[in-house]
Parts: sequence; structure tokens; C-alpha cells
Amino acid sequence: MANAGFQIEKAFLERLERLTIHWGKSFPGVVGGHNASRFSGPGQEFLDHRNFTSGDDLRAVNWRAYMRLEKMFLKLFQIEPRVPIRVLLDASASMGMGPKWDYARKLTAAIIYVGLVRLDAIQLIPFRDSLEEGLACGGGRHRFSPVADYLEALQASGKSDVNRVVRQFLTEGRQRGLIIVISDFLGEEEWTKPLQYLADYGHELTLIQIWNEEDRAPQAAGDLEVTEVETGRQIKLTFDESARDQYTESFDAYAEQLRRLALRNQGRYSGLPTTVPVEEAVFGSLMTAQGLR
Repeated sequence: MANAGFQIEKAFLERLERLTIHWGKSFPGVVGGHNASRFSGPGQEFLDHRNFTSGDDLRAVNWRAYMRLEKMFLKLFQIEPRVPIRVLLDASASMGMGPKWDYARKLTAAIIYVGLVRLDAIQLIPFRDSLEEGLACGGGRHRFSPVADYLEALQASGKSDVNRVVRQFLTEGRQRGLIIVISDFLGEEEWTKPLQYLADYGHELTLIQIWNEEDRAPQAAGDLEVTEVETGRQIKLTFDESARDQYTESFDAYAEQLRRLALRNQGRYSGLPTTVPVEEAVFGSLMTAQGLR
């Protein structure tokens, strides 16, 4: 499937059908991972019987047993848990620099397609300085076209405010579940504390950091006047080889800080330079980090 800003090849989608989105925690009302839940309700695998009581669904009555025993029993089935999965996609202006935005949208599309195939309860929520309404994604692979159209129309712009975004997310009283954050995690704001708040509240984090080579190792040199893309703030600096090395070391240390934050909260982290093709990232880094299986 092709879209104006990014392309999603049919062969790639076919490969994605082998995967599942993975989580490790147990959440209230469901079990962790993709293990089956032994809750009563409609499903595929028979579990047990119980006596029929007033208000039960007549469609679940075992009528063959009734004809033999003249008693009404309700059929119970084993059902699959539905852990809420939210994909928080950074749609701020910094994501629009270089190929990051197309890369992030294609990766987001791939993850959501996996969720659709597995009938996960998944929601796509872009954010900038606040959470946007987003898109509820469900119903199987045939519901992928609206997701692709939504991502095609979505533009990267504006300033991010991760503190406000996290406060908004937590105050809306959403059920605890898996949060997949796709971002460059760059900007003037501090990311680690609000991300820790999400983990402290009981959510499981998968952090996917996307960067251009220029983000990690800028090639410019000399006396520079730099404009911060989201705030418009300008600073003057002198950038030489030594400064570049220090900058790259700081970038790598920051990525390591994000990785450790995810791991100490039973989550996952993947760092993806845009020079690595999305398909290779999905079947390489994301599977190695066990965000996908």
C-alpha cells in the first residue's frame, strides 16, 4: 500500500502477520503477554458449565444438555485478554526534520498492523503540546486502510510538551496497559521524569527512539547560529571536531538513560537511526528488544 509521505509494501505487511505485540506485566482484569485467560464469556475454546440464572444470555444455553436433563446450563468459554495498547506518536516539529517523520509513520503503521491482525485493543494517539483525539484501531487487517489514511494526513508541527501530555494522559483515568512511545525524545524539555510517572502509575513502556544521523553527529562546523525548530530560540556557538565528539557522547549517554529507564521498569527500548530500513528495524531491533515476537 502506497501513501504520499511513506510507503507500506504488501510483502512487508505479509511478513508482519507472523508477529505479535509483546508485553510482560500483568494488568488488572487481564493476564500478561498473550497467554489465554480463564475468564467466563464468549470465545473459541469451551471452558465449563454453570447453572443458568435469570438475566443470562439464552444463546449461551446448552440446549442439548437441557433436552437430556431438563436443566438449563450456561456454556462458558476461554477468552483472550485484551490489554489496552496505546501508540503515542510524537508529531511535533522536531520529528519533521529529515526523514524521521516518514520513518516514524511507517513504523507506527507496521506496529498497528500487527495489532490489527492479532485483534489487539490498540489506539493511535499523536501528541505535541497535548494529546490529540487519535484513532481507535481494531477489527482485523481489513481495517488497516483507515489507519494508513490517517497517518498520511498527519503532519509534524508545533512544540512538544511531554509534561503536559503525561499529566493529561494520567488524569483521564485510562486503564493501565502497554504504552509504545515513538519519538526522537529531543528538545529543551526533560523526558525521563514524565516517562517514569507513566511507569510508576502501572503502565508498561516500550520506548522507540528515532534519529537522523545529523541528530547524533552533526556535520556542520565553525561559528554557527542555531535555531531550535520548535521554540524558534537562537543560540550562537562554535562547533569543531572536539565539540562534535562531545555532543555525540552526550547523545549516546542520553539514549542509554532512556534504555535503562525502560528496562528498570520491566519495559523495552529500541534506538533506530533512519539509515536502518524500517523492515530491518522491525525484524531486527524491535524483535531483539522483545517489543515484537
